Amino acid sequence: MSAVILVADDDAAIRTVVREALSRAGHQVRTADSVAALWKLIDDGVGDAVVTDVILPDGNGLDLIPRIVERRPGMPVIVMSAQNTLSTAVRATEQGAFDYLPKPFDIDALTRTVASALARAGQGAPTAPMPGEDLPLTGRSPAMQEVYRIIARVVPTDLSVLILGESGTGKELVARALHDLGSRRSGPFVALNMAAIPRELIETELFGHERGAFTGAAARTSGRFEQAQGGTLFLDEIGDMPADAQTRLLRVLQSGEFTTVGGNRAIQADVRIVSATNQDLQRRIADGQFREDLFYRLNVVPLKLPALRERTGDVALLARQFLTRAAADGLPQKQLDPTAIAALAAHHWPGNVRELENLMRRLAALTSGDVIDATAVLEGLGSTGEGVASARTAAGLAASVAAHLDDYFAVFGEDLPPDGLYDRVLAEVERPLLTLALAATRGNQIRAAKLLGINRNTLRKKLNDHSLDALAARRT
Repeated sequence: MSAVILVADDDAAIRTVVREALSRAGHQVRTADSVAALWKLIDDGVGDAVVTDVILPDGNGLDLIPRIVERRPGMPVIVMSAQNTLSTAVRATEQGAFDYLPKPFDIDALTRTVASALARAGQGAPTAPMPGEDLPLTGRSPAMQEVYRIIARVVPTDLSVLILGESGTGKELVARALHDLGSRRSGPFVALNMAAIPRELIETELFGHERGAFTGAAARTSGRFEQAQGGTLFLDEIGDMPADAQTRLLRVLQSGEFTTVGGNRAIQADVRIVSATNQDLQRRIADGQFREDLFYRLNVVPLKLPALRERTGDVALLARQFLTRAAADGLPQKQLDPTAIAALAAHHWPGNVRELENLMRRLAALTSGDVIDATAVLEGLGSTGEGVASARTAAGLAASVAAHLDDYFAVFGEDLPPDGLYDRVLAEVERPLLTLALAATRGNQIRAAKLLGINRNTLRKKLNDHSLDALAARRT
């Protein structure tokens, strides 16, 4: 039976759940309540893998990884953390962690990761220096955590990455993060938007030209491949590349060298290729507009960026960050009140993160006073009619809940409220909602269930939980 050393923070609930899951999976679990206890187990030869949190009572889990690997070469280390940032994910990988699991994580994913780590134990993991923490990507939503994990895994490699996502989701930011965190960070990062270049100039832009190669070529000019030597070449909107340029690019990726337009000397292509598109390349392949062999060369590692509407939990975080940046650029410093945050969360964001950033800069410049409210947000979005009413309703409910919770937390001062807050808050909202639904349908449970969007058995259970009488509503 394999033994797993569990090094967790002082959260007893998480420690218990993880221990029980690993035990059910057939592992013997040894718990180290401190870094000193961990070193004793390591030095005694106990354990085949380590599961650790980042924040420990007497240390940092990420700092432990190189020392664990030094003392016990090949021992895999799995990191779990509530610090759900790209920095944490990348640093965990570069310190030599086998994997990184952002909290909250699926417990089955943990057991699968441990099993995989034990199967590969003894192979070790590469380490690399960690660059600065000032990274451009922001978000703690589950969708962004998956993006961080892929970036962390790909950073130490030179594999080609194809970034997929709608316009405005931050594809160039991801490309820059792959460059800035990788081994080519000291080299140039060169970006080229394929949709912004006339078709007849694309080959010249990519590969450069010799003097006299065509009319007007008065001097030799280096192309983006040559400019990006030793670094990263980011090909944005790759789906708009014309067919003849696709053929030339494919030849370069296959041979690893290129020639300038009008030249005959082969130049070694020492670049990492990162490409991006908001188009469905599979459909373009089916329509004969994109080469399938080029697609597979570019799509070694696909990375799908979520639309902002798929990560609404990050909207407030991003909005505050954009206001801070706007202030750094000389615009007035502004704050968002709870109604503004709710109105932002209710918006569909067709322009994604770019739309949100532009809105925050506009509100920072045009809003009077230091606080931005829902009315300012709605005016900035240009919402009218039903959209305004819908957003105001959402903002009003969220604002009321936020104000109630602020007052509730204030009662306890520096202490925390009693445990079980989530269930208590939901119960406070659920009871009046059920009462009003029954009143509106005159106690008809079938109609009330349909109104609420739940089945009748669920409604009956909830009425029982809250001691509500449907017959009383009918009489009323």
